Amino acid sequence: MADRQKRAWVVGASSGIGRALALKLVDEGYLVAASARNVEDLNLLASETDGAIRPFPVDIRDGEAVGRTVADIEETMGPVDLAVFAAGIYLRDEPDRFDADLVAKTAGVNLIGTSHCLDAVLGRMVPRRSGHVAMIASVSGYAGLPGGGVYGATKAALITLAEAIYPELKEKGVAVSVINPGFVQTPLTDQNDFPMPFMISAEDAADRIVRGLKSRRFEIAFPKRMVFLLKLLRLLPYPLFFAVTKKMLRADRV
Repeated sequence: MADRQKRAWVVGASSGIGRALALKLVDEGYLVAASARNVEDLNLLASETDGAIRPFPVDIRDGEAVGRTVADIEETMGPVDLAVFAAGIYLRDEPDRFDADLVAKTAGVNLIGTSHCLDAVLGRMVPRRSGHVAMIASVSGYAGLPGGGVYGATKAALITLAEAIYPELKEKGVAVSVINPGFVQTPLTDQNDFPMPFMISAEDAADRIVRGLKSRRFEIAFPKRMVFLLKLLRLLPYPLFFAVTKKMLRADRV
């Protein structure tokens, strides 16, 4: 693997978009450090390549463990050129039975866990004045949608965070991207019991993400029709906005 000069760290690589992305980056010539909590799934992923993917299991809710993992990656593989944070959870919320623990669990992975990853890699990339970090948020971060308020809030926070750190990090030589997918067929969406328009495969999502990362675009969002509709929804005045989102309520919740 000595001929692989680029190194990527993919968090959330045990399934879904993260897994597909790790394999796609191997095709693009990267040596990939793959992280997730599930050791068995990581080892299975690593076995699908000839040493181009190396497992580094970690629970991103543990900031100190994340720091040690990044140190281990760079010690054994070299400096991380690209870090993609794809780990995330979705737990459907029900406002009439609001659960603060659900908020804490979701934010603990989607927002705090991602911030632990940023902390660990930016502390190394900024002094080198090189690197690229990408956070997987969601088109659900564009607007508050019934059933996805907590999940969407964490993804909106990631979008805002990416927007805020982009200008200064660009001046310091570090690129920032935010990835906003629509519905992608993954274990996360398999639990949904409602229509999911414009669904794409994890492999298709990985292809689109890699194309965006190559061009160092700030926002990598897809599919275009869903992105357009949700961004348009966000522009509506609230009476019209709520008239649309009311139609998204499940029949058993009305």
